[in-house]
Amino acid sequence: MTPKPPPPWALLAELTHACPLHCGYCSNPLELTRRSRELTAAQWADVFRQAADLGVLQTHLSGGEPLLRRDLEAVVTGAEKSGVYTQLVTSGSGLTGERLRSLTGAGLRSVQLSVQHADPGTSDRIAGSRAFAAKEDAATLVREAGLPLGVNVVLHRHNLDALDALVELALRWGADRIELANTQFYGWGLLNREALMPDREQLARAVESVTGWRERLEGRLEIVWVAPDYFDGVAKPCMGGWGAVSLTVAPDGTVLPCPAAATLPGLGPVNVKDRSLRWIWEESKAFNLYRGTDWMPSPCRSCDRRDQDFGGCRCQAFALTGDATRTDPACSLSPDHAALTALTGRAADGGRPALVPRRPTVGPRAASRA
Repeated sequence: MTPKPPPPWALLAELTHACPLHCGYCSNPLELTRRSRELTAAQWADVFRQAADLGVLQTHLSGGEPLLRRDLEAVVTGAEKSGVYTQLVTSGSGLTGERLRSLTGAGLRSVQLSVQHADPGTSDRIAGSRAFAAKEDAATLVREAGLPLGVNVVLHRHNLDALDALVELALRWGADRIELANTQFYGWGLLNREALMPDREQLARAVESVTGWRERLEGRLEIVWVAPDYFDGVAKPCMGGWGAVSLTVAPDGTVLPCPAAATLPGLGPVNVKDRSLRWIWEESKAFNLYRGTDWMPSPCRSCDRRDQDFGGCRCQAFALTGDATRTDPACSLSPDHAALTALTGRAADGGRPALVPRRPTVGPRAASRA
């Protein structure tokens, strides 16, 4: 009998794919969930109740832009009643003092604010929307409310050289934490990979900068550096391991091991409207297909790192090779690693394509023509 997996402790609640921003690095799928198919607040309350019973301690209320949900307060209340800690992941667009008071009254515990660049004009250009001023206002409101504030920056060739200014921005806004996450090439990010890919010199400068800031700001600002998969020859464990510590619930209730897993063939994901969250976590094909190490081919099967990186990212393996079972090409031991290094080698070349903005109603065919 197969032993039950340890319980998850984190839940990514994707409340909507709707968003006022058009970021070209967005990792949301090309085919977005329509608003009419989103779970209701009552359904989300049931998801949080089941998640808490399963062992989940915290949830990121994400999107898209979750503030576009008029019933967001009711969603927060559902999580609070279940004892699940809530963090709002937002662009800041639409966050007013009245709305924040309503959300904190419902039980909201913290806010993570996305930022595209420290320079307002460049930030708006990357976001495809005049959003920077709203972010500044949102940061002020969150600090005045006494909530923990995190700043999240997706890094790529258009903002890596502004890393120092971004850390200074987080300090000026009074953030407790800044997450510097190099772009993961899924969804729109994969579509725009050539336009977003940095070069090795940019990354080297960024690593040196992060190291310096960590030394200077220890105990004052937590700095999280999410290393890029494509450059260092070391595969990263997917979400801490496939079906190991967290789960994602998409806007329509589809439950996935990670946000990008919907792209994988043969996964057969299950909707929480059809099966319990516990059954999906413990029994479903989607969560067991790449769980642990028994599924691994060579060279992962005999690798000393197999219990650390779990073969790397399945979605990345599929995106780069067309086969989700292959060793993540980010690993230097992968037979497909040379194809990946060819991509990073071209990053220093000129003639980059223009960044294609994320559009809310574009499907795969239209995106491929963009």
